[in-house]
Amino acid sequence: MDLNRLLRLIAGAFVMASLALGYWVNPKWYLFTAFVGLNLFQSAFTNWCPMMTFLRKLGVRP
Repeated sequence: MDLNRLLRLIAGAFVMASLALGYWVNPKWYLFTAFVGLNLFQSAFTNWCPMMTFLRKLGVRP
């Protein structure tokens, strides 16, 4: 799986997990959902995402 597809998979999993945690555990988990959304928004303009740096260090190919 290439870097962009893996990044979208992880972002979607984070959003779904944080929504579930916000609903069933504590509403403060919605802040993590907002963080992921804002990070995706800024990465559209800057073409940089912290998760991409982490995945590259793990050896995921672009």
